[in-house]
Amino acid sequence: MISMFGLTGGLALLIILTIRGMNLFIAAPLCALIVAVSSNIPLISGEESFVTLYMSGFSGFIAAWFFMFLLGAIFGKFMEDTGAADSVARWIIDKLGFKQAVLAVVLACAILTYGGVSLFVVAFSVYPMALSLFKDANLPRRFIPATLAFGSVTFTMTSAGSPEIQNWIPIKYLGTSPFAAWEVSLVVAVFMATFGYWWLKRMIGRAVKNGEQFDVRAEDPKVAVRDYPHPITGILPLIIVLALSFYLHDSMAQLALIVALSGGVLSLMIINFQHFHNLSAAVNAGTTGALVAIGNTAAVVGFGSIAKHTDAFQQTVEIMTQIPGNELIGAAIAVSVIAGLTGSASGGQAIVLPLVGPHYVDQGVQPEQLHRIVSISSGALDSLPHNGYVVTTIRAICKETHKAAYPAMAALTVVVPLIGLCIAIALFSLF
Repeated sequence: MISMFGLTGGLALLIILTIRGMNLFIAAPLCALIVAVSSNIPLISGEESFVTLYMSGFSGFIAAWFFMFLLGAIFGKFMEDTGAADSVARWIIDKLGFKQAVLAVVLACAILTYGGVSLFVVAFSVYPMALSLFKDANLPRRFIPATLAFGSVTFTMTSAGSPEIQNWIPIKYLGTSPFAAWEVSLVVAVFMATFGYWWLKRMIGRAVKNGEQFDVRAEDPKVAVRDYPHPITGILPLIIVLALSFYLHDSMAQLALIVALSGGVLSLMIINFQHFHNLSAAVNAGTTGALVAIGNTAAVVGFGSIAKHTDAFQQTVEIMTQIPGNELIGAAIAVSVIAGLTGSASGGQAIVLPLVGPHYVDQGVQPEQLHRIVSISSGALDSLPHNGYVVTTIRAICKETHKAAYPAMAALTVVVPLIGLCIAIALFSLF
């Protein structure tokens, strides 16, 4: 009982401190310490001590993602410093008009995500263009994180055919394909895309009517009009990243992103070398941004590493995987809850699937249906305030606060996927 109070209390405190803007290098270990003490985890001594478990999660995430964060941040800074992002943004505004600025950002994120580019990298890559588009259209910049997230972690991340890991983990346990239950997936994806975009536009429109505008900050990139390169010089590197990631994904898995981003960075340097204002400053800024982003995310991953080793977490997993009634509803609840506790969609799947997958299949549940439900449900409650992608996008990339940016992001990345999940369960139940 004490362990359960510690786990839920520690998670609640982490969410509260994150929303209030406390430094995650302090907040995450502090909350993890509360969870560890309440579960009688040794603080220092032993292979499963607080220090060992927390740092294994922290360092493991950095080891797995460092080069992707580094190259992604440098790519974004190069897009800013050369003026390529501004050039692409102005071209889009000229062709589509100011009213389509939000749509342009959503589509850019969706194309890159469905093309296999990591969610974190998409945020780094598209943010400079999003900033320029929102500036030119005079839209409140606090909606940029929600716009980036909507195009990345909703209708593309968990849809049939998506190369993102959230659509591939079930294959290992269920023997399905990435296109499992594609008919229902298509319906849900279309709903999430149309309803989510309508809601996003409504929120932004309401803010504009209330007098909100784009607020220029001192750290925003400043590029003179005469320095703008041709728009194609900003589009081509993005295409190179997308193409390399798409074609190398199957053979190189996550390493394909390193090659893809390296190609994007090199192509930007070659094509726009004469447009750099300060190459060394851009590299330094990108490196610093990458360290802050990956550090914040790793701090939260460390909390999840402690949480997974508590008795309360194991009890929660056991309870969630034995929910009576409709098996698809049980699987959806189990994955959603565990993903919320760990702050990770892939983590929720990897923990729950080995337990519920064979059990539900033996009871007659179609593997394709279970695959799609698990995939969609993993992309809802995982986007709570302490989620690594949420923290990185809001704080490290967009330089916003949770208080300002998270409500819109929660609407699009938690509420919309939950409604989509309900639609999927209903369709599977009817047909």
